[in-house]
Amino acid sequence: MWLLLAFLTVPLIEIALFIQVGGWIGLWLTLAIVVLTAVIGTWLMRTQGALALSDVKRSLSGQSDPTEALAHGAMILVAGVLLLTPGFFTDAVGFALLTPAFRRAAFAWLRKRVHVTTLNVHDRNPYRENPYRERPGRPPRHGADTIEGEYHEVDPPANDKHAPSGWTKH
Repeated sequence: MWLLLAFLTVPLIEIALFIQVGGWIGLWLTLAIVVLTAVIGTWLMRTQGALALSDVKRSLSGQSDPTEALAHGAMILVAGVLLLTPGFFTDAVGFALLTPAFRRAAFAWLRKRVHVTTLNVHDRNPYRENPYRERPGRPPRHGADTIEGEYHEVDPPANDKHAPSGWTKH
């Protein structure tokens, strides 16, 4: 229901703002502002997106929680989509999402409302203690060092000259 309401109200807000701003400053200046905000927003999204990606890499290499860095990256992505969408309302929300202070506040608000539960399936895995235990539907394993197979040795030909084929001569 909320998504339907957003799809109905956002275009109406954009149309109303286009009419108001276009009446105040004229058609061509209105269109120039829309194009300029898309260009500036794309540049800001690329620079801040690169910073967010480096934050994600840093948190993963340091084995810390990457949740906040991933959330910032997602908000930057949404900001880019909003800035590429023509309109003043979507541009305002997009530029707000590109502001780190706004993203931190939005992440804190979301963190209060999202409850994460984890399930550790390794605690009840009977194969964790003995990985070589026979599993249903799989052939039995003999051990980690056992490889079954057949082989025979092939001797190289005695008169192999490895000459170029003629296609490579210049």
